[in-house]
Amino acid sequence: MFKNKIIIAALAAVMGMSAAASVQAAEGGAHPERVNWSFAGIFGTYDQNQLQRGFQVFREVCSSCHGAHLIAFRTLSEEGGPSFSEAQVKALAAEYEVTDPTAEGGKRTAVPADRWPSPFASDQEARDAMGGALPPDFSVLAKARGVSDPFPTWIFNYFTGYQEGGPDYIHALLNGYHEEVPENAPEGFELADGKYYNDYFPGHAIGMAPPLSDGAITYTPGEDGVTVPETLDQYSRDVSAFMMWMAEPHLVSRKQTGFVVLLFLVLFAGLMYATKRKIWAGIEH
Repeated sequence: MFKNKIIIAALAAVMGMSAAASVQAAEGGAHPERVNWSFAGIFGTYDQNQLQRGFQVFREVCSSCHGAHLIAFRTLSEEGGPSFSEAQVKALAAEYEVTDPTAEGGKRTAVPADRWPSPFASDQEARDAMGGALPPDFSVLAKARGVSDPFPTWIFNYFTGYQEGGPDYIHALLNGYHEEVPENAPEGFELADGKYYNDYFPGHAIGMAPPLSDGAITYTPGEDGVTVPETLDQYSRDVSAFMMWMAEPHLVSRKQTGFVVLLFLVLFAGLMYATKRKIWAGIEH
């Protein structure tokens, strides 16, 4: 009887937390739809061409306001990422200047070992330029943002290896803008000056203007020669994938290592079981 009460209390607590999470999600913003990412799942890998397109979106649009201070230029040439050549990375770095107190004038031309420069000299300068808001750094934003699934969906995430909540949210956010406050906005909602309505942003009032639109970027043809649509949806998919790579550049190698470890544990468990059967075969128990 006591055990049954514990089980009932545990289930009630789980359901209560799930209901609270659902209410909080409804107040904070719409729940993003899941995107079919190439890097999803246990055996998922990054799409090199998509990462190169995503980098183009980041460089031409996002980097004017957002930094990525944890990413070095040379990381762009690493295997499993955009995989630019060393010559391309060196030429890219040479287009930027970085702060260096030891250099004449306090600045010098960047080299591949330098980290991606911030568009602003300080946080205060960024706030002044952005109307008081501080643009978040993009280095690990795709891992810092997430999606809270209601019960019992989140249970299945452990078995599917779902970790794409950040890219799902970023993709939805970039596609969630409205030119005017929509009819399905929360009752009594008022949009302050300088804010934009977004379905997925917590509170729906976001200070960032819609950064992307159809045809805003002309894609550089990739090595595969495949033409991709130059649309808001495609731009947001590509830059979200690139941000996921920035947040976890060694995702593929981690998955490979994890699979080998699990395989070893299964084989090791089998050997231990066979050894146990052999040792205890002639002993009554």
